[in-house]
Amino acid sequence: MTIPLSPEPSSFVDSGLLSPVRAGTPVEAAVSDEAWLSAMVEAETALVRAQARLGTVPESAARAIVDAADPERLDLVALAHAARETANPVVGFVKALTAVVAARDPAAAEYVHRGSTSQDILDTATMLIVRRAAGLVRADLDRCVAALERLARTHRATPMAGRTLTLHAVPTTFGLKAAGWLQLVTDARRRLDELAASLPVELGGAAGTLAGYLEHAGGPGDDYADRLVEAYARETGLAPAALPWHVLRTPIADTGAVCAYLTSALGKIAVDVQSMARTEVGEVTEPAVAGRGASSAMPHKRNPVLATLMRSAALQVPQLAAVLYGTMLAEDERSGGAWHAEWGPLRECLRLAGGSAHTAAELLEGLTVDAGRMRANLDLTGGQIVSERIAAVLTPLLGKAEARALLTRASHEAADRGTGLAEVLAAADEVTRHLTAAELEALLDPARYVGAAPGLVDRAVGTGTVVRDTAVLGTSVPDRSAA
Repeated sequence: MTIPLSPEPSSFVDSGLLSPVRAGTPVEAAVSDEAWLSAMVEAETALVRAQARLGTVPESAARAIVDAADPERLDLVALAHAARETANPVVGFVKALTAVVAARDPAAAEYVHRGSTSQDILDTATMLIVRRAAGLVRADLDRCVAALERLARTHRATPMAGRTLTLHAVPTTFGLKAAGWLQLVTDARRRLDELAASLPVELGGAAGTLAGYLEHAGGPGDDYADRLVEAYARETGLAPAALPWHVLRTPIADTGAVCAYLTSALGKIAVDVQSMARTEVGEVTEPAVAGRGASSAMPHKRNPVLATLMRSAALQVPQLAAVLYGTMLAEDERSGGAWHAEWGPLRECLRLAGGSAHTAAELLEGLTVDAGRMRANLDLTGGQIVSERIAAVLTPLLGKAEARALLTRASHEAADRGTGLAEVLAAADEVTRHLTAAELEALLDPARYVGAAPGLVDRAVGTGTVVRDTAVLGTSVPDRSAA
């Protein structure tokens, strides 16, 4: 089998046409075929540097290999085609790399891939790819965190309707909603950091015993295997692995899990934005960019495309991560199929996670919040959104059952008559015996019934502010239980 060494153009390019959430985002280049080839070169050269560091490969040979190992000298398309004959891309890659080295230094070519196996190189390259992708995602999550902290602080007391089972429940604040989004993103960022800090090198040889490395090194001592792993980890910047993990696929499963959590966390933000951006709700709008969100049929529309892209990623990645968990069922000491099944889903997890994080940063940095529309929506039910509060105030005066029954009847009557709850309650003797019209009006103001929301926001963003604004937190009601 001949592997051409000169570049050959290919018309088969994955441009992201059917995956717009990641099209043109930084993560695409970080996980491209070119990036994977570069990572394989890095894994291979790091290995020979580690071996030279331990004195089991001549320094001159290591330098020659490193100097010759340029991804630009390898034909990516030819390597991909050759992989069909060996079921993985490393065999053809090593052959092509050896040829490049031999053209410059035939003696050094003898030390290419010395004692190694395909999975050592590709697994290590994969960890390098995951680390680089994680760095890009981390930067976008930092942008998301900063934007969400600003939104939470700015709108800590901006009242809006809290919704449960799609209907108005009780008032909340947009700041608290943003603080909830912030917690999801910071949790995702922490998981990503933990993953990036633990990504291991792979070094096991043909069947996880490192026998080839030991044999080629000429029996250098009982601790050589450990020293080689440590040296390899230093050369790559990855973590040393306690054991070879050819069939112990925890790093791959963990990567899928982090990507699934991350995209799902951002997906939660996306579905909230979609709901709040509905024409009849109109509480938020995505950043306005000329031409974005256009419909092919309806000129008036500006669709929430960023949220739509984020949601699409959140619906895909957990399913792809499930494939990665399935590949943990790797038989014997090397798997015939489970390892191979990881590559596509893993890359797509990274692509979609990176694309979603980049999209979320743009969305959150440019999100427009319409506090006026939020207030108008709060008033849609004519005070019914705070019926819980009135019932709580009347409970010590009338009893729990009677207070709840009164508010249920009053809410239904107000809905049937198309009037406000205040009007119905103002005509009820059970209410007017205990509450003045001014007190009732204050109690029915939804902006005064947001509970601990502003304080919870302060906790989430770390301000430590103690709120004492009664216009926000509530209005006291005289004790008339003896009246």
